[in-house]
Amino acid sequence: MAIKSTVHKFRVSLNDLNREHYDTAELTVALHPSETTERMVVRVLAWCLNAQEGLVFCKGLSDVDEPDLWVRTLDDQTALWIDVGEPTADRVKRSSRLARSVRVYCFNHKAPTWWQNECKAMQRHGADVFRFEWDAVVALAQTVERTGDWSVTISENSVYVNTSRGDVALELEQLT
Repeated sequence: MAIKSTVHKFRVSLNDLNREHYDTAELTVALHPSETTERMVVRVLAWCLNAQEGLVFCKGLSDVDEPDLWVRTLDDQTALWIDVGEPTADRVKRSSRLARSVRVYCFNHKAPTWWQNECKAMQRHGADVFRFEWDAVVALAQTVERTGDWSVTISENSVYVNTSRGDVALELEQLT
């Protein structure tokens, strides 16, 4: 019998000062059995940074043919493909052929090594790559509850998250 995903519910109050996008949303996010809480919170942060009509969480780890998040158009084209983690150059090449825009959010302690090895390929395929600091992601993951309220403010390269279990400031570095 397979282990099932753990469902988390986030009530997000979003204030994106960069894009002048203000919204509230109720997000239901499945934490895959082989996924860490840190990766899941980066998926939620990626949703916040790209919030728009049609942005949805995909099967992600459960289906290698889908990203973590995407926006599909009415004619079933992929407008935005978002991967979380350190995808291979081949995956980014394939996703850049399928989508108008590709974004990658890397976050863990091995991200600098991955970037050093893959930066030329990412640039060649036109992916926008961003990196969160590992320690801040870990701090945010420690505030996660199965159901919780997040107030997220995005200003320049900073993301401020207020939760009932604490506040976390994360810096987002754009690599490409």
